[in-house]
Amino acid sequence: GPSFESIIVERAEGSFVYDADGRGILDFTSGQMSAVLGHTHPDIVATVGHQMGRVAHLFSGMLSRPVVDLASRLAALAPGLERVQLLTTGAESNEAAIRMAKLVTGGHEIVAFAQSWHGMTGAAASATYSAGRRGYGPVSPGSFVIPAPNSYRPRFTHPDGSNDWQTELDDAFSLIDRQSTGALAAFIAEPILSSGGILELPPGYLRALKRKCEERGMLLILDEAQTGIARTGDMFAFQRDGVTPDIMTLSKTLGAGLPLAAVMTAPAIEEKAFEKGFLFYTTHVSDPLPAAVGVTVLDVVERDGLVAQAIARGARLKDGLLSLQQRHECVGDVRGRGLLLGLEIVLDRGTKEPGFELGARVMEEAMTRGLSMNIVKLPGMGGVFRIAPALTVSEAEIDLGLEIISDSITAATR
Repeated sequence: GPSFESIIVERAEGSFVYDADGRGILDFTSGQMSAVLGHTHPDIVATVGHQMGRVAHLFSGMLSRPVVDLASRLAALAPGLERVQLLTTGAESNEAAIRMAKLVTGGHEIVAFAQSWHGMTGAAASATYSAGRRGYGPVSPGSFVIPAPNSYRPRFTHPDGSNDWQTELDDAFSLIDRQSTGALAAFIAEPILSSGGILELPPGYLRALKRKCEERGMLLILDEAQTGIARTGDMFAFQRDGVTPDIMTLSKTLGAGLPLAAVMTAPAIEEKAFEKGFLFYTTHVSDPLPAAVGVTVLDVVERDGLVAQAIARGARLKDGLLSLQQRHECVGDVRGRGLLLGLEIVLDRGTKEPGFELGARVMEEAMTRGLSMNIVKLPGMGGVFRIAPALTVSEAEIDLGLEIISDSITAATR
């Protein structure tokens, strides 16, 4: 696993975690990008206690009220994706989605982005290219990859130097067509590639990608583990583009820190899968306890207006990061949407030379000052901070985080 921080966390509340000395550390990654309501939210605590006192786990062939309620609520929020299966983790939901796509299409070839992260199990790991591929033997047959669009480091450009993502996408699929044996099943993508360095699919890209899939009889799977449930300023990130995927997976944010995931698809796809005997069965499929938590998450998001708050708080955070870019030469780029933002550290703005070590020093300085951030390092890119506070983060907490980031950059570059 990862290297561990040299602290023991004893408790957490809201946007802070507290170590054994009682020191408060501002959490700018929402735990593992999951705790969208912050830590120990009172509504979540109450739901867990209530549901534990009724029923927490059942035989997978039994339905419970929280499962039915959550499936109904999710279906209403995503018209066109009214069939829901409740699972546990992001990798598990992506396994189920890929398995369904293979069965429905009759193909086995899966395409993903070169900067992707979809999980560490089986088919999900085969579609993960940002890390963890070397030394584990063969991946699933028919695993193909294309580059994700990167407006800061474009591979194809217009005459004005801006990113020509359409030419890049056309070129990528021409290579896929040459490699395919005619058994393309699905493309799996994140609307914003988080572990890939907060790479946002530009407006128009998702529609063009869906068209590429339709032309080849492929299904489009969107992995909204980190972008779903209001994080980007829409309930689901795909809604900005008005493009509904064939299958959507949710995890992380749906359980607000507890293990809960969902696969959602169109009735026609689900019915075809059912006719062909689709099977994805786990011990904790449709468990009542996490489902009850998921219902509470949706309740709180709606009651407290957290979709709109993600827009407002995200704008404040992004403006602050752009201000840092004006003051610190090592801040090469600021990107993202809502409360899922990236800050790329470089050694030289002109050459965009990656600043991995500098970024690591900034992260260390931030932790000593009471701010937890996560940095990703990928070939051909600088160190990119993934900044994703809870949707409940206050303006004062955002301002505190920005102040610590600025002080940490100053100290690291001194």
